[in-house]
Amino acid sequence: MFTLGALARTLSLELRVLVPGPPGAMEAEVTWVHTTELPDPSNYVRERELVLTNGLWIGQVTPAEFVASMKRAGAAGVMFGLLATTPATPGELVDACREADLPLLEISPRVPFTAVSETVAAMYAEERQSVLVGMVRRGDALARAISRGAGASGVLQILRRDHDLPLAVVDRMGRLLAEAGARLDDEQLQVVARGLARRPPALELELGPADRATLFLVGAVGDVDAALICLRPVSALDRIEQDALEQAARFLSLEVAKQQAVQAIELRFASELLEMVLSGGRRAAEVPGRLQAFGVDAGGPLAVCAIAFAEGEAATLPGLAEVVGEFFVTEGVPVVVAGGTQDVVAVLSWRYPEDGLVSLAERLAGAVARRFTGRRPVVGLGGVADDSAGLREPLTRSRETCRVLRRSRGGPVARTFAELGTHRLLLGLQDAGALRGFADVVLVPMREHDVRRGGELEVTLRAFLDHDGHWAATAASLHVHVNTLRNRLSKITELTGRDVSRTEDRVDLFLALEADAMS
Repeated sequence: MFTLGALARTLSLELRVLVPGPPGAMEAEVTWVHTTELPDPSNYVRERELVLTNGLWIGQVTPAEFVASMKRAGAAGVMFGLLATTPATPGELVDACREADLPLLEISPRVPFTAVSETVAAMYAEERQSVLVGMVRRGDALARAISRGAGASGVLQILRRDHDLPLAVVDRMGRLLAEAGARLDDEQLQVVARGLARRPPALELELGPADRATLFLVGAVGDVDAALICLRPVSALDRIEQDALEQAARFLSLEVAKQQAVQAIELRFASELLEMVLSGGRRAAEVPGRLQAFGVDAGGPLAVCAIAFAEGEAATLPGLAEVVGEFFVTEGVPVVVAGGTQDVVAVLSWRYPEDGLVSLAERLAGAVARRFTGRRPVVGLGGVADDSAGLREPLTRSRETCRVLRRSRGGPVARTFAELGTHRLLLGLQDAGALRGFADVVLVPMREHDVRRGGELEVTLRAFLDHDGHWAATAASLHVHVNTLRNRLSKITELTGRDVSRTEDRVDLFLALEADAMS
């Protein structure tokens, strides 16, 4: 970039500044120089060009008209070349430039316009050389940082050496990978994640009333995995800053690819661990070593939890295993996380009372829900094993519990196998269509009656079963007379074909209500 001020400071050009223009105009970027003697060159002058003229157009148009054409074209300024016939810049031109707030420079008759062009070309060459040298130097520094394991934080540190910009690196899950001079809250991180999920991804985002950020996409194998965020609008970044940020984003792609490769290896090893636990036999002997490799004490108590999204949605999504692993790291709990299509399983060291696992699982569900907006995660807990030799049963139970919770509409987001109840486990193993059909056969006649008559048969049935078939307690809870309760239950028997006084029929009614809640 060159400026009018830089030209004025070049003594060999013998320039005088007659009109400096508005504040900052002398140091604003100028794109090139344009020599013309046309009375109206506005169709040929590019924006931010410096117009060089000897004034041969004088007599065809007034100086005011010539300056007006320069303003229309968006010229950076005018340089008037003195001649023997015009030893001074016309006062009318000076007045017109002052009136239009357009910079005006005067060049000595001893200096040709070609000298100005040569000086500008030299400035551009020097600038370009400096930019290329800077890019090579920065590229070497970025390569060294990544090869030495400095990661995203190291990349930002190198950028900040040359450019005082607020920077951050955020992945497509809304996780903050690194920051330097920037502070992004949870809501802003989610805005970035949504921006990266668009097709095509956003290149600028509003992060707040006064915060507009520019995104430089970071990807591995063609996918957008993260973004280098600059908390400045792109209009506030000069070309050198943009080039530096784009270069850094390319190097960050290498870092992301490396991290993805490591994560893929870890997930494969973790999945193999689950296979070893389930298969038993000789492979079970490899389990302790595999756990130790992840920093989990194989000889101590181990808990297992399985997490997935509620039915009606995909059971898992890309990034879920990473979010689960990140949660346990934040909690300071050693863990092995294995991701699959039906659930994500975590095997963790647990030396605390077993009832504390439910609270931990609820916090895990909350952390996942915040990362996957609009999704409802559920967590099944399979209990605690004394050591790695007893992992098979908690693993199986946690996954079965998770599967049942996925089928439940509402209710707790985390439950233990023991809390689940045998009937829920058995129902959870059935086909969803079969459950829906069974529930409809038993419950629909009763519900249709309630709709037609404005009755409360279903409410009455639930209260009767909740009070273990005790007539007086049920009537009291419903605030009705026992005879009213008796009449309602008789009507339920008539409509459903199930007699509430018979154990097997009462079981049918109870299971129909539970199946309805799960389907």
